[in-house]
Amino acid sequence: MTRTNEAVIFSRYISDYLYDYAPNMLTESKHTLKSYKDALTLYIQYLESESITPSDFTRVCFERIQIEKWIRWLKDVRKCSPDTCNVRLASIRIFLEYIGSRDIGLIYLHQDAKKIKRQKCVKKKVVGLSRNAVAAMLSAPDLTTVTGRRDIVFMILLYATAARLNEMLSLKIKQIHITDEKKPYITIVGKGQKIRTMYLLPRAVSHVKKYIAEVHGNYADPDAYLFFSRVGGQYTKLTDPAIDKRLKKYAQELHEKNPDVPLNCHSHQFRHGKASHWIEDGLNVLQISFMMGHAQLETTMGYLDITTEEKRKALATLESEKDRRISKKWKNVNGSLGAFCGLSR
Repeated sequence: MTRTNEAVIFSRYISDYLYDYAPNMLTESKHTLKSYKDALTLYIQYLESESITPSDFTRVCFERIQIEKWIRWLKDVRKCSPDTCNVRLASIRIFLEYIGSRDIGLIYLHQDAKKIKRQKCVKKKVVGLSRNAVAAMLSAPDLTTVTGRRDIVFMILLYATAARLNEMLSLKIKQIHITDEKKPYITIVGKGQKIRTMYLLPRAVSHVKKYIAEVHGNYADPDAYLFFSRVGGQYTKLTDPAIDKRLKKYAQELHEKNPDVPLNCHSHQFRHGKASHWIEDGLNVLQISFMMGHAQLETTMGYLDITTEEKRKALATLESEKDRRISKKWKNVNGSLGAFCGLSR
């Protein structure tokens, strides 16, 4: 195989991966897809800084020594944090795994990339909203306005389910089961398209019912988003920045009178807070892990930010559950390499 042909093949791999394989086989998250593209774009920029031209674009460009140089370039030139470097490295590994699945002769690239050590990161303390802060935030919206009524429903559901922001914004009417159900619930589609059921208490059900009746009408379209954009309509979901702006507005209004409410309040703090409150209320750590949509218990422990002793106690609660059924309540081209690969700067 000539170097020119190999360069064309690798540029095609990038295109197929970003625009076909990743969105159809890996994730539907726009944020994750953007992260994949950003990593490859930065990698191509690094190669260009090393005077790599389209004719030089071969498998050698993705060997371990180049990736390690790229990580140093990210740190020294781009001033990326260790966390960011690790995210970029993970994205490149996924891409190399993809091309290895397409050409057996390229599997070694992924195998070598897996041996590259992650950057050491300082563990960040997880800070969630206190119960007092949650109560304050729920009292903030102006219920005489449609936006205020939407905001309180959003925050109630966010806290009640400990859902991720994108999971909440992606909720559609067909995922809400509160009309004729003895146990009202919503289905949440999480990472990897994993579905989990979250039951709702009467207060949450009451608010959701009123909101749907007011905003969607008596015959709501099952495919409409529960929280939609006023500009794009009910089939365009509300954006992250739109809801983030509202949460910060309430936090700024409340912070002076109630220091428990952080000035820079964001949606994930509802999730962190709920996880901590569940453990305080004595819920089994396995149940909490399921309700948060975590694949690993260790991830849940990280969210709870608990001590080693508390971890031992939390995990000990699993021993009595091994032979016991979990309650149903919780079930269920300009000549550049970048242009050649179709990646804009």
